[in-house]
Amino acid sequence: MYGSIFRMRPIAGREQDVIDIFNEWDRERRPNVRGVVGGFLMKPDADTGELIGVAVFEDKEAYLANGNDPEQDTWYKKLRDLLQSDPAWEDGEYVIG
Repeated sequence: MYGSIFRMRPIAGREQDVIDIFNEWDRERRPNVRGVVGGFLMKPDADTGELIGVAVFEDKEAYLANGNDPEQDTWYKKLRDLLQSDPAWEDGEYVIG
């Protein structure tokens, strides 16, 4: 499996909008994305103002195909408009899970 763990900081007052856009992805994009295994979005107990996301795909090829899909880029731009800065991404292979 392959994917990303990422941190992002929503613009003040826009956290629920970020949550909503991830729910939108799950409803509208997920059924059409090859190789997606799952995803999570966490609000840490420590109130840092960040959200932490996890994306899991069957393999690196499926992950990269999603990242290169123009529809994913359109969705990402809507997400990015809700964030203070670009997310911090850590891509890699999941070795247990």
